[in-house]
Amino acid sequence: MKRYILFLTLIFISILIFFLLNLILGTIAIPVRSIWNILFGGEEESIIWQNIIWKSRFPQTITALFAGAGLSISGLQMQTVFRNPLAGPSELGISSGASLGVAFIILLSGSIAGTALSKLGFFGEVAISAAAIAGAMAVMAIIIAISQRVRGNVILLIIGVMIGYIATAIIGVLKFFSNDEDVRAYVIWGLGSFSKVSGNQVYSFVCIMIVLIPLSFLLIKTLNLMLLGEGYARNLGLNVKRARLSVIACSCVITAIVTAYCGPIVFLGLAVPHLCRTIFVSSDHRILMPAVTLTGASLALLCNLIARLPGFEGALPINSVTALIGAPIVISVLFGKRKNEISE
Repeated sequence: MKRYILFLTLIFISILIFFLLNLILGTIAIPVRSIWNILFGGEEESIIWQNIIWKSRFPQTITALFAGAGLSISGLQMQTVFRNPLAGPSELGISSGASLGVAFIILLSGSIAGTALSKLGFFGEVAISAAAIAGAMAVMAIIIAISQRVRGNVILLIIGVMIGYIATAIIGVLKFFSNDEDVRAYVIWGLGSFSKVSGNQVYSFVCIMIVLIPLSFLLIKTLNLMLLGEGYARNLGLNVKRARLSVIACSCVITAIVTAYCGPIVFLGLAVPHLCRTIFVSSDHRILMPAVTLTGASLALLCNLIARLPGFEGALPINSVTALIGAPIVISVLFGKRKNEISE
């Protein structure tokens, strides 16, 4: 228990450090004292610095924190339900559904309306978010309907992957018939970014995630029972069909919201649960759920910090950074498990 508390404390401290560094570092370095004054109403600071903090860095940082936590929870839920170490938030085609919704809006806007949606400012951002949510929810409805008819988790997982392939194929066709400007706007959206959420969108995103993340904690007992296998879980009084539906719905909604606001973010949901199981040496979701929440937030803040390091013009695509950090984590964890199996 002391080990658990110690690691959680260290992860929480890392969140505070990375949060502060995200506010300090960038193309323009801002002193800590000035950041304190801007955030908590101390001495009057430069209006330029205030705009940088309130309109850019703070929204981006708070978005990264909640997106990382949400995707990590979603990944843990998927890996538990499907008993598959490679399952992640995007495996059921939810991210692909969101991408398809955005593709219809972005790629067809120039062809039909004659104006690229990326040029419409706030209205364009709202339309893209709404399209992503609609696409993700449509796929989620299909998955839930299929889960009522299919008993095997493996079959459901394969169907989800196939839905993703179908969405990707349709997106490819839309790209072929779209103009270059719309295709470029869609490709940039697909790279993922925590900086897309700004203005009033930040408050709506944070409010939604503040509701969804605690609700996911209500499924801890269900997830622990599902680890025992369907037979044992059913004998202990768990309605397996309803439990699976609840966990999948929770995971899908979190993934849909994050994808709608930030674009498809890869590897966080896949890597963080593996990392936490290795650090805490436990499969108990009473330990893992708080652990992945904090670790996902910390890792997302780190990735966002690397993407915005001074010296880079603008910011690197966040998916490039998450892949570079997440892939080695998954590989090292899997190799570590393999070594333990051989030694035993």
